[in-house]
Amino acid sequence: MSRTTTSATPGTAAGVPAGGAGAVEAAVALAEDLVGAWGSWAPVMTPDARRVAFVSDRSGTPQVWVQDVVTGLPEGAALPRAHHLPLGTPDPVVGVNWAADGRWLGVEVATGGGVRTEVWVARPDGTDARRIAGGAGAGDAEHAALGPWTRSGHRLVVTLPSPGAGRPTRSFLADPATGRLDPLAEGANTTVLDVSLEERFLVLKDGERGHQFCVAVDRLEDSSFPLLQPGATGSTDRAVLRPAPEGDSGPLWVYLASDVGLARRQLIGTALGPHGFTGEPRALAVRDDAELEGLDADDAGRLLLLVWNAAGRSELELFDTSTHARTPITGMPGQVAADPVLSRDGSSVVLGVEGPRRPRELWHVDVATGAWSRITHAPELPESSLVEPELVRFAGRDGLPLTGWLYRPHPSSSSSSGASTHPGPAALWLHGGPEAQERPTFNPQHQALAAAGIAVLAPNVRGSSGFGREFVHADDVEKRWDAFADVLAAADHLVATGVADPARIAVTGRSYGGYLVLASLAFSPGAFAAGVDVCGMSDLTTFYRDTEPWIGAVAVTKYGHPERDRALLEALSPLRAVDAVDAPLLVVHGEHDTNVPIGEARQVVAALRERAAVDESAPPVEYLELAGEGHDYRRADSRRTLHAAVVRFLAEHLGPL
Repeated sequence: MSRTTTSATPGTAAGVPAGGAGAVEAAVALAEDLVGAWGSWAPVMTPDARRVAFVSDRSGTPQVWVQDVVTGLPEGAALPRAHHLPLGTPDPVVGVNWAADGRWLGVEVATGGGVRTEVWVARPDGTDARRIAGGAGAGDAEHAALGPWTRSGHRLVVTLPSPGAGRPTRSFLADPATGRLDPLAEGANTTVLDVSLEERFLVLKDGERGHQFCVAVDRLEDSSFPLLQPGATGSTDRAVLRPAPEGDSGPLWVYLASDVGLARRQLIGTALGPHGFTGEPRALAVRDDAELEGLDADDAGRLLLLVWNAAGRSELELFDTSTHARTPITGMPGQVAADPVLSRDGSSVVLGVEGPRRPRELWHVDVATGAWSRITHAPELPESSLVEPELVRFAGRDGLPLTGWLYRPHPSSSSSSGASTHPGPAALWLHGGPEAQERPTFNPQHQALAAAGIAVLAPNVRGSSGFGREFVHADDVEKRWDAFADVLAAADHLVATGVADPARIAVTGRSYGGYLVLASLAFSPGAFAAGVDVCGMSDLTTFYRDTEPWIGAVAVTKYGHPERDRALLEALSPLRAVDAVDAPLLVVHGEHDTNVPIGEARQVVAALRERAAVDESAPPVEYLELAGEGHDYRRADSRRTLHAAVVRFLAEHLGPL
């Protein structure tokens, strides 16, 4: 498929023509505008909280930027200028971490734009930039992941995931000045979550997807202590290690976000001494309507920052570790919080905030007053062209309660005129994971489709996170068929509510969602009028064969074991039923994707084209390969190409609009 370039300036799609090619091209122009509305995310602060480093794609590719934190500016006042941190590599930046002493930044870079990453260090002014782990290979680069700095700030945790069966994941303490790597820990799928001030104690995470557990390690005594119950149903995802609250046992406390033995992920705390636990783990903050998705702490361990996920929207609160008092942070200027951090002295919070009509911007919260101040800004957008999604609720075919976010066609499009509604074209959008979650975030593709007159329903099928432990495990292994049925239930909801014409519904999605697209077309022929598979698996057995070793190793609890469950994996693989596909299909994949390897796309495209060569009635298949991209499409030009292709493909096969 060739790329079509449409020039656009902010506001070109504000008045979307009603119907026809004009509406489609205006929607493509809108998508280009929205992709150009760069965002800022992953903030980290200096020890005095006066400067912030973050990742932004304002240059077209995610890079590190550094900026002063200035609060209390009047509305409309110019914000401090952000400065790009030159690393000497054109590759996209994945994350950044500021040393506790303020002297260094650790940076994670996507090697060649792909899945494998390398770790760099640099001074805050960009000098002394160097790669200290990962990379150093064309198609066979070593993978290294960025971990936390020690509490003193002198050394940085670097992790090298397992390169293959029987070989451990290894973590090191890196000296930023010399690049020296000293062994720190190893395990099957180990991640270092935190290091105590004197570097004696570690908190490690290990285990497979949905069954992750944490252990505390005493390096001096060469001993380890399981936190909660390893192997128990549930998962522990986040942890911080801090001094014990005043007057409590200790000298340390570990605070965890966990759903082990619980219906939802909550805040758990336990005291830790030189010889192990000094008390039983305690549930410190619990909600029956939300899950704990974010956790940070000040250096003294007196204050915790908690971020709750309530049906997809974020809610913030502060937790006093001595009194257990919980203070909500209200007034967030958006619906979803990203990467919130608490300053070392507990005086301020910096976080990314976004919503359906605004990309991620960084905001500052004064803990004492609760006042919000914008730190970064994004370009102005034609908000009159954007729709606000609504949270809808419906039942799976077995009665399981499900939710989704519905983007109705823009009022100026042909599918919706004023207050009247008529069944028209629609698309399901299925997120990845499946443990991810569809939320009311900034999504140029959804907005462009709505502008073209195509409704979008983005459901959270079973297996999604944010709805409790039972829901996230409801599609494990042999229960995968139930997730397929949830896709059909989402289409049923569009028809039952009069949003969609049953003959004009497409199924679209990325990663695991792309796999669901192929499964829906192969196992439920006749249900959909078109499909868009973005970097999805087509055969679970070849996925296991070709994916990165550390990705396949943790996937067995979710998809099944590549050997013990081979018959099930074959039955669940759409490629084995590709002759049943009866709808036009667009397949998109990144050139350097080694998470869901590019062979997954090429083999299903080849199979469909071979069929079309001998069967004139076979549906067409189009293939778009994005150069220089991995599993995530980080470059603005790639996303523009993707969104234009999706809008035009669906307009062609669901029309007339």
